Amino acid sequence: MELRSSSSLSPLPPISPRGGSTSPGVARASEDGPSPALPAPPPVIFADASELRAAVEQARESTDWTTVAGFISYTFHSVEALNQVFRAKRDEKMRFLNLPKNRAELDVDRGYLDDFNALLPLMSKEVHKCLLKSIVNHLLDERKKPSDEDVRAYFVLLQLPLFESATTFPILAHVLRQVSSLPAAMHHILVDWLSSLGAEQFYAIVRRLQTLVSHRLFPPRPEELPPLARSAWWIPSAVRVLSLFNAANNSAPKVPFSRFYVHSLDHIDLMAEYTSWQDPGTRLRFCFCQFPFVLSIAAKRTILQHDSEHQMIRMARTQLVNQVQQRQMPDLDSLFLMLKVRRSHLVSDSLNEIALKQRELKKKLRVTFLGEPGFDMGGPTKEWFLLLVRKIFRPEYGMFLLNKASGYYWFTTGVTDNLQEFHLVGVLMGLAVYNSIILDISFPPCCFKKLLSPAVVPARRNDAVLGVAPLSVDDLVVAMPDLGRGLKELRDYEGSVEDDFGLTFQINVTELSATRTYPLKPGGEAIAVTNLNREEYIHLHADFLLNKLIYEQFKAFYLGFHSVCASNALILLRPEEIEMLVCGSSELDMKELKKITHYDGYKPDDPVIQNFWDIVCGWKKSLQKRLLLFATGSDRIPVGGMSELGFKICRVEPKNDMLPMSHTCFNQLILPAYRNRKTLKNKLQIAIQNAEGFGIE
Repeated sequence: MELRSSSSLSPLPPISPRGGSTSPGVARASEDGPSPALPAPPPVIFADASELRAAVEQARESTDWTTVAGFISYTFHSVEALNQVFRAKRDEKMRFLNLPKNRAELDVDRGYLDDFNALLPLMSKEVHKCLLKSIVNHLLDERKKPSDEDVRAYFVLLQLPLFESATTFPILAHVLRQVSSLPAAMHHILVDWLSSLGAEQFYAIVRRLQTLVSHRLFPPRPEELPPLARSAWWIPSAVRVLSLFNAANNSAPKVPFSRFYVHSLDHIDLMAEYTSWQDPGTRLRFCFCQFPFVLSIAAKRTILQHDSEHQMIRMARTQLVNQVQQRQMPDLDSLFLMLKVRRSHLVSDSLNEIALKQRELKKKLRVTFLGEPGFDMGGPTKEWFLLLVRKIFRPEYGMFLLNKASGYYWFTTGVTDNLQEFHLVGVLMGLAVYNSIILDISFPPCCFKKLLSPAVVPARRNDAVLGVAPLSVDDLVVAMPDLGRGLKELRDYEGSVEDDFGLTFQINVTELSATRTYPLKPGGEAIAVTNLNREEYIHLHADFLLNKLIYEQFKAFYLGFHSVCASNALILLRPEEIEMLVCGSSELDMKELKKITHYDGYKPDDPVIQNFWDIVCGWKKSLQKRLLLFATGSDRIPVGGMSELGFKICRVEPKNDMLPMSHTCFNQLILPAYRNRKTLKNKLQIAIQNAEGFGIE
């Protein structure tokens, strides 16, 4: 579906789908209520919310809404009147919004506005009709040059609860088109205003705009909406206004970024969107990839996987063509990245294999453990990832150090002769994303920010700075809590920093049991840290530890990751989403796993199955994760949730001292039909606590 940019639209079309002068919402309002049409009411102004509330209560008792309708007609008959009613009193401005002083004059009386919106649903349908007609007739003039006064008016209109109804979406769409067409300077003002909303109000509007997009894409009742040819512009307008809310949320977080996902977009042709986004000839045409915050992590994963598959197919096709041209027998193994490793030499074999097959990293991965049975349909590959990660992150391996306070690993310093191994870890992460494998890797969030800095490796990589992100002491607090909090205490210290601490612009770092001193800036050893320059010291301190000190190690890691995942699709992802794709979710809910489990030879109400779930649901999380690792090859949950595991429990008859087994490539647990609960529990614990190795029994 092609969506036009709002900048190329003709003047304001009729709002009714039939070409009339009213919207479906306006027409429907009078159908649903028995009250007669109101006569033209005289203009009314209420000084404050208490007067309005009293008028509404009186109207509800008398069913005479003339006075309230007069207030509505006056308030919404012009931008000037709307501003007059909801403008904040001078002495209230900074109480309502914490905005820069040069923008305070654009404030509104938020208390009055909130009360008005709370009272609006209590008013009669005829009053609602009056309000909607006023908006249509007086506030949607696209020929008017926008002014600062319009920003306040749009701020008020966006919050109207009447727009919750899908029947009012034609009017809301016109409001959104005008908001999206405002100059950039006014957008900045509106973003400041939106950041002042409470989380509940903020998300209510976001959800409303998401619903409009979904209704226009997949209308539940198409006959209630204008024809698509005349209303496709709704979607670009709504998404562009959503981008203002996203900007406000980024500056003053109200809701998790995932709340901006429009999940109905999971069902559109995502690759067509992605292809259009990459085509320079369609840069002026709207596509959802221009606004990646609305694409769910599942949608982005679909794009990344399909892009990966296309790259894999192209590479495999090229190799097959070359074999045919050289009159060689096509080798199906050449379609895959085949890694053959020994368990006893896991890291060195993996390094050698990857070094020899750098040009094949974009093929589908298959791993063989030499000397072991098992055709790789996923199980050995998943086990290779898990064992390699476990080995590399051991303290004695000397590549990563665990910060016990944060639970995160960080790169060791002082040793740069093992850069190839850091490159391997990057390749490992890239292969995991590329092959939809989740890894149990505990890096702090700033690591994934660095991994996307930049998101695409520059063509001239030798001259480029890679893996360096703008990080702060807040990032350091997450990665190294004790050190980060110490720097924050220094920032808040009320005494004399210079006299009481005696610090200079240098840092001491322990490397291989020895302490080494680095200057944080040229001549830093002679520059004292004072109350005036401590912010600079704190910033340089955090930047040095998270960027400069590990630059070579992280650069190798970065290049390893991007040697596999080089794709424009990475531009669509947030650092948090990269982390989810690599690591999955650690939140394990056995009750959810029980709901999606399939059975072969068992029924859900069989005593063995009842005992099984009763036992595992009572285990500690650590033991539950070992069960998941034993059965699926990973102890984490995919991005798409438990349903993507395809977990199955299969029945076999117990023989001798037979333990439970698993086919990790199929996510199957082979559970013997033990006679009693005690035997089941003991056998299960022995199996999951002593399992390593892959074989199909």
